[in-house]
Amino acid sequence: MCRLYAMRATEPTRVECSLVHAQNALMQQSIGDAEGLAHGHGWGVADYADTVPLIEKQTWAAWHGEHFRKTAARVYAKTVVAHVRHATVGGHSVENTHPFRNGRWIFAHNGTVPHFADVRDLMIEHIDPVLRNDIKGVTDSEHIFYYLLSLHMRHPETPLQQTVGRGLQRIIQWSQSVQVEEPPALNIVLTDGEQLVGSRYGRTLWHLVRTEVTVCGICGRKHVQHESGQDYRAIEIASEPISGENWKPFADGVVYSIDKDFHFSIEPILQAAGAAAA
Repeated sequence: MCRLYAMRATEPTRVECSLVHAQNALMQQSIGDAEGLAHGHGWGVADYADTVPLIEKQTWAAWHGEHFRKTAARVYAKTVVAHVRHATVGGHSVENTHPFRNGRWIFAHNGTVPHFADVRDLMIEHIDPVLRNDIKGVTDSEHIFYYLLSLHMRHPETPLQQTVGRGLQRIIQWSQSVQVEEPPALNIVLTDGEQLVGSRYGRTLWHLVRTEVTVCGICGRKHVQHESGQDYRAIEIASEPISGENWKPFADGVVYSIDKDFHFSIEPILQAAGAAAA
């Protein structure tokens, strides 16, 4: 169990309210989620300066000290991924803390692959040998990241949404072959700063689409230095609704994509996987 947040916007946007100040901001979810579970085993926030990922990660709880608040206040970007951890696979260390990075790629995961040691034995041979050397921790999440990157490296011409659908379907099959009674939970976010793909499988996930710049009801300011006459669009993704706005739930078992042109697509995992295999 963890909690995650992601945002893609057409213009640099502040996310401090979503991460810290909103009624159910990510920091509040780290203290206690909708089920009362705390997520205090580390946190991370990733954004992009031009095309270069910037990540701040710590192994303590987001509500301890001022580090998470200060990081949230700094972020002003088009693409943001944030995560608070409740450890299930792997101990408390920076290497096991989300988000994970490889080059321009950022990845975070909310969920667990039960009996991962057995599933890992099936997965590891499908991770590119070069990428295997980049794995620093022992989590199921980091291995999923490098498995999906391996699929993308082998077929860069395939749309990322389809590649992720195929990869998640394979992980589900491996998990079922190990222990059918305990399905995996696979809410993931994968981005290179220009396209963002994720999934809902076995955990709650919500989204909010903004089509104009408004004054924030929490801080009383606009989160964008917006020039009149330009179109604005932003999509926020979160494990739980963050504010009292019109958040909508994802159906379970889907892969979503926000492409470079800001087309927002949602497909069943099986449909995406089938398209990739065609």
